[in-house]
Amino acid sequence: MDLWSPRGGVLLVEKRAARICLVGDYDPKVTAHQAIPKALALAAEGNAVEPVWLGTELALDADLDPYSGFWCVPASPYRSMEGALRVIRFARERGKPFLGTCAGCQHAIVEFARNVLRMTEAGHAECEPASTEPVIAQLSCSLVEVDETLQLTAGSRLRQIYGVDEIRETYHCRFGPNPAYAAPLMNGGLKVGATGPDGEVRAVELPGHRFFFGTLFQPERSALQGRSRPLISAFIEAASSSAVAVGH
Repeated sequence: MDLWSPRGGVLLVEKRAARICLVGDYDPKVTAHQAIPKALALAAEGNAVEPVWLGTELALDADLDPYSGFWCVPASPYRSMEGALRVIRFARERGKPFLGTCAGCQHAIVEFARNVLRMTEAGHAECEPASTEPVIAQLSCSLVEVDETLQLTAGSRLRQIYGVDEIRETYHCRFGPNPAYAAPLMNGGLKVGATGPDGEVRAVELPGHRFFFGTLFQPERSALQGRSRPLISAFIEAASSSAVAVGH
């Protein structure tokens, strides 16, 4: 599409590849790390996507401006928890599309608790066992290589994206949102996007943000069977919408 410049003439708008920052410490043995590039390729649907891995230690000082979207990936503890939290905060405050799966979801909750709710001691029990405010705690039942049927919350954006009331997804985690902190987190602005069989929080979203979701499950794994997930397609669409170069 052509746009008119205020100075006269036509501005040519060229859609660029969406550069997706994959925040995490890449390990080819991690199933989710094998799946994520495949999931992005499957869900692209004509959008040009350029995934770029960024280790959490490098994330402490990296220039984040060139990226169109951020995916905080599974496999914790991260080499640098602070590096991961810096990226999540950047995406949240700058309105950049963000997706956190498994450990990425857990760290998004920690970041929100610390920097929005001012819970300065908010921590992750796996990385910070001495935390006095463990907003992420060990699950009562491990979800390592477990499939689960989830209820999508009525009125949530996650429900709108999937277009169904129930989904079935796979996990590989032992830690998740601490039920003791659910009320302050949700009263503070997060919203539950999905729950497990007993009402446990399995996904969160941030209302008012262009695209900000955290899922304890790993939707990327479906790509290993050649199937895409609506959430990943929506993430790419959100990232692609801002990947535009403007010139004369």
